[in-house]
This record gives sequence, structure tokens and C-alpha cells, in this order.
Amino acid sequence: MYQYLFGPVPSRRLRMSLGIDLVPHKVCTLNCVYCECGRTTNLTLERKEYVPYEAVIAEIDDYLKNNPAPDYITFSGSGEPTLNSKIGDVLKFIKNRTENIPVAVLTNGTLFYDKEVRKELLPADVVLPSLDAAEDLAFRKINRPYRKLNIPEYIDGLVQFRKEYTGKIWLEVLIIPGINDSKENLDALKEAFVKITPDEIQLNTLDRPGTVENIRAATRAELQHIVDYWNLPEVKIIAAAPDRKKIVSYRSDTENAILETIKRRPCTLDDLHKILGLHINEINKYLDVLEDEGKIVSKREKRGLFYALAKKTNA
Repeated sequence: MYQYLFGPVPSRRLRMSLGIDLVPHKVCTLNCVYCECGRTTNLTLERKEYVPYEAVIAEIDDYLKNNPAPDYITFSGSGEPTLNSKIGDVLKFIKNRTENIPVAVLTNGTLFYDKEVRKELLPADVVLPSLDAAEDLAFRKINRPYRKLNIPEYIDGLVQFRKEYTGKIWLEVLIIPGINDSKENLDALKEAFVKITPDEIQLNTLDRPGTVENIRAATRAELQHIVDYWNLPEVKIIAAAPDRKKIVSYRSDTENAILETIKRRPCTLDDLHKILGLHINEINKYLDVLEDEGKIVSKREKRGLFYALAKKTNA
């Protein structure tokens, strides 16, 4: 069992992706209302070696020696990976150790104002930053940032990264109706897109409940309306959860382990993580599919969001 690697997990964008988690659970620059990993427990801009570099590269080396190559190696996890001051060194190790496995970085992009962060990510094959708001009120409502972060610096960091980086940039925008879909924010986002010039703009919404109550996913029609409003060829709506199950390496044993666990009693995401020994992000990928298929249901209680078998499920 690896401590800093997880998966490979079926990803809507990166097929079978081997994840690397470079920060402890929920160390982040943002506390987004929609985060499926839970509330941020350490809201910070401090960069340091949160997990040991030598241990991380030892796990990567061991995995590559003993397993088939994944489609991607991805820096992701349950916090902001660029907070780790060694991310550039880990990325260099991977590129030197492998020849044909592309490397992706899932990041909120908030630290791109720092030229050192931008420099460290240059060897990556694809970088997937997020930008949910380009207007201050919407930014603070949906992303709940560390107090020193601001929208002009955030967007300028993405613009500067585009100028320096030769790989692919897939910019993710997650829409929560009533929070960041106002005309003012949509107009501000379009203006930012023109400056950033990403290769793709991936429009997304909630798969499952986030960290706060009374928010909902955008419907397909609402997302399509935004696509039509922006009228930019780079914008695409991200495929829904069912497509993840079409991936050849989608693991039925992982799905069954989750179903068998919550059959005994409802569990939170953290409960499943502790019981099954799987990374939170890995569990999340399967919960998306199971809930979409109506096999499980979620209910918010005092201790958090609990998952239980749907009544029609015989598992």
C-alpha cells in the first residue's frame, strides 16, 4: 500500500490516471464550496516540503517497476499540489524516469503569480488549472480563498504561465447556479479566457454534494446556455460520470468493496477511506458513478455527508 500514490483511477479527462498526493489532506489555498474532498483544514499560501521528496520518488520508482504504465501520472490529491516546494523536483524525476507516460498537474492555479511555481511546472505535458470566477464577489463566494489572494493577481498568473509554458492548458470552470453564473461573472470570465488563451475550457459542475448545503449542480441545459453565451470554440462540457465506467480499466472490485462496506452501515467519505485504505480521490471517482446509477444515496448529517445503499440496490 502506497502512502503518496493512489490509483490508477478512472478519470473523465485523463483515462487511467496514477495520482500523486504531495500535501496532507485538505491543505489548500482555497476552501471551495463544491469540494468533494471536504472542507479545507489548513487554508494557507505557505510553500514547504509537506511530504518527503525521497519517499515520494521511491514509491513512484517502485510502482513503475512492478505495474503496467498508466495513461497519465497526475499531481492531484486532496489539497493544492503546488504548495509543495518539491513539486518541480518530483516532476523532473518522473520525466527522467519515464519516456512515454504524460504528466498532468491538477491545480487551482492560485499560486501562478509566483514565477518559481510557474517555472517548476514547465516540464509537465498538460496543466489543468481552475478558474471559477473572474469577479471578486463570485470568487469569494464560490472559492472562499486565503485572504491575501485576489482576482487580478490570480488571472495575471495564468496569463504569464501561458506565455512561458509550451504544453497543453485545459482550464476548468465549475458552475454553481446562483453563485458564479451571473452575467457579470460570465462576462468577466470570457474576458479572462481571451487573455489566458487556454487550449481548452472545460465547463463542469457538481457530481455530488460539496462542503455546504443548499447548492446544486447545473443542468446540462444550463451549461449549454453558458457555452452558447460565451460562443468560444475552446469551450466544452465535461462528460458525465457514466462515461467513466466505459473506461476499460474501471475496476468492479473497487465498486463492490464500496457497496459491501456501506451495505453494513452508512459511511462518510472519510469512513470509506479509513476502512478500505483507498485514497479519497480514488473513492470519489467511484462514488460519482454509483450515485449516478442510483445504487447509492447521500444524506447530510451532523458528522458530514453519509453514503448508503439505495433501496432498489440488491448488492
